[in-house]
Amino acid sequence: MFKKGSANLAFSRRNLGQVAIAGLASAIFPKASDSGSPTSPNYAPVRVSDSDFGSYTQSWFLESFLELADDLKEAKNNGKRFAVIWELDGCPYCRETHLINFAIPQVTDFIRANFEIVRLDLKGAREVINFNGTTMSERDLAKFYGIRFTPTIQFFPETLEKINGKKGEKIEVARIPGYLRPFPFLLFFQFVHEKAYLETNFHKYLNSHVALLTASGRAIPSW
Repeated sequence: MFKKGSANLAFSRRNLGQVAIAGLASAIFPKASDSGSPTSPNYAPVRVSDSDFGSYTQSWFLESFLELADDLKEAKNNGKRFAVIWELDGCPYCRETHLINFAIPQVTDFIRANFEIVRLDLKGAREVINFNGTTMSERDLAKFYGIRFTPTIQFFPETLEKINGKKGEKIEVARIPGYLRPFPFLLFFQFVHEKAYLETNFHKYLNSHVALLTASGRAIPSW
């Protein structure tokens, strides 16, 4: 039920040390002398349960009425992309996402500036109105999309027109199926932001930017 990123996504530090980032590298990634772990108490999550591992959210997540079409439109109107993060109470990797990934300013600042995120519960009972107008519980919606692990993050097209007529996973433009360490986690959001999924997959996206990061003199963050 809980999942760390697959071998295809959970890159080793050695692999990541070869990765370069196009376009936004200088704005997001530090120079060699600043590659430490910049976690900040100002980026603390909001705890929403008292189970062993806890359940968390972020104060900046979208305040949603759980009507996905409206949420997507709001994201579009704000100049952002829309994503859904699936979590589960007591999920250790969900905890890692909130306490480690979102605690890093470079990660959270980029995501907040470019994405609206709604948090859903894999086994939740709240009613959600799907893009097609169908109402179902969170757990049934998870089955509809084939969500099996937490955390899972779905990324959706920019407009409803690009969703109409599609079902299940085919509605998405990309998915993070499990926990990723902060650095590849951030890269995946940039991958979606740049719409690189229209031309390539995440692996090729990483590999194609190897030379640029090296040439720019940017260090691979230790996080």
